[in-house]
Amino acid sequence: MSDHLKRLNAPKSWHVARKTEKFITRTCPGPHNANAMPVAVWLRDHMHFASNMKEVKQILVQKDVVINGKPCRNPRMGIGIFDIISIPRINKHYRILRDKRGRHKTIEIDAESAKSRLAKIRNKTIVPGGKVQLNLRFGANVLADNTYKPGDSVVISLEPENRFAILDHFPFAVGNMAMVIGGKHSGIIARIVGIEVVPGSVPNRVILEDQESKARFETIDEYIYMVGREQPALTEWGIEE
Repeated sequence: MSDHLKRLNAPKSWHVARKTEKFITRTCPGPHNANAMPVAVWLRDHMHFASNMKEVKQILVQKDVVINGKPCRNPRMGIGIFDIISIPRINKHYRILRDKRGRHKTIEIDAESAKSRLAKIRNKTIVPGGKVQLNLRFGANVLADNTYKPGDSVVISLEPENRFAILDHFPFAVGNMAMVIGGKHSGIIARIVGIEVVPGSVPNRVILEDQESKARFETIDEYIYMVGREQPALTEWGIEE
């Protein structure tokens, strides 16, 4: 497969100019899906830290880009929602979100907020020794007890001496706060007021209520990302709504 794709075919979530050049970097296989934005596109087209691929590679080879606590050297590595990106050389830190149009949104955060990240539990498995392994949405695996369930979110440490230790837990449950990360309600933070389990392979339906307008709407559980309990914990991580 080619390392590039036509700009006209780039995912809308990347929000890049489509007629400036013919091709753009393709995301390599990784923890996020094909809509994940390559680091090269983020550096060049979004943040303007580089003007071409040569400059992108120079930045990466110097280990100037740290993603979720580890230096990135692959310009095609995909970044996705709630990833933490740090540029130590200039003391800048960012969190990746989605706006209300489903596009990647970069929020600057402080150094303290960059020490942890939110992660959705995709599923969990039993590993040798009978231990429970949580398989997180961004590709990491964490050993934990059996109190965590798929669909829940955990806040994990990114600090080297305590990497991936669980700091907090937001269950996928009625009454808790969630961010919608896909569909026509993308970017909205609301309270879950109902969960309808649908038999078969059809996604479960989740009913949410906007805290300001009190309007209710539905989405599917795949688009739900838990972000708090009684109140959204966003300010604890330096995220702005």
